[in-house]
Amino acid sequence: MSGNRLLLDTNAILYILGGDETLASFLQGKELFISVISELELLSYKNITQKEAKAIASFLSELKIENISEEIKNQTVSIRKSTSLKLPDCIIAATSFVLNMPLVTSDKQFSIVKGLDVVLYEK
Repeated sequence: MSGNRLLLDTNAILYILGGDETLASFLQGKELFISVISELELLSYKNITQKEAKAIASFLSELKIENISEEIKNQTVSIRKSTSLKLPDCIIAATSFVLNMPLVTSDKQFSIVKGLDVVLYEK
C-alpha cells in the first residue's frame, strides 16, 4: 500500500461505525477520504436512528469528502463502459484513480477495475 492517504468505500465506513476495531486500528494515523457518493449513501439510509445519524455525522466530519470533478466524471464514464460495476461504485473507483490513492473496501467487485489499487478488507 502506498502512503498514508486512503479512500474509504461505504462498506468500510459501516464496519468502523459498527465497532470494527481491527479496521479502525489499521486506519489509525492515516489521512482518510471518501467520495461524495459514500456520504450520500450514508446520509440517505432509511430507518436510521437519531443516535446513528449523529454517529455518521460525527465520523464524516473527520474525513475529507471529495466532490465529483470533471476529471472524476471522465474516469467514471471510462470505468462504466469497461466494467459491470454500478454507477455509484464507478464514481468511487474513479475518485480513487483521480486522487491516486488506494481504495479500502470489502467489495471484491472493485478488483475487476484494471489498475485500481484496492485494499480488500475481509472481516
